[in-house]
Amino acid sequence: MNRLLEIGGWGAGIVLVLFGLAVVLMSVNARGTVRSSIAEEKVSFGSAEDPAVAEHAARWAGRPVETGTQARAFANIIRAHTTQRSGGLTYAEMGRFAAAADPDDPAGTSDAAAALLDESGQPVPNRFRDTWVTAMALTAALNMAYLAEQLALFGLVVGLSLVIVGIGFLVLNGRRAMGTAGSG
Repeated sequence: MNRLLEIGGWGAGIVLVLFGLAVVLMSVNARGTVRSSIAEEKVSFGSAEDPAVAEHAARWAGRPVETGTQARAFANIIRAHTTQRSGGLTYAEMGRFAAAADPDDPAGTSDAAAALLDESGQPVPNRFRDTWVTAMALTAALNMAYLAEQLALFGLVVGLSLVIVGIGFLVLNGRRAMGTAGSG
């Protein structure tokens, strides 16, 4: 029975160390993938004179977006710009169509009868609402980069923890084995 426990201890320690190392490697790879994907887009922060940049990313003004944290800050800048352009309205607060009474009003209308019509007599889409949809798609992608980088960091911590626990199992099992051998 002691021999079976000893083999189990060695096996558990080795499995934990190997699994932990695999998780660490996967996490490092994921972080690198996130950062290279961000870099491929060639996004850069604007000037610190831009109030949105000053509020969300002043320390990175004029520099390229390279990390998940920076991607999240850039998403906040896009949202600030979009909200400003829409007069503070969100997607749900804007009508589907441009209003005939004021085509430059971001609120627009969802009433086809009150909508601005194109040459074919069809309601013209509300460009402010369309811009909001595009902006939110971009911010979602940028926020996913932040999330992915944070998950990679979490994976790294978990992987290192597994390595440490596995080494602990191996050390305890080794001490137990040496104690058993010394007493026999």
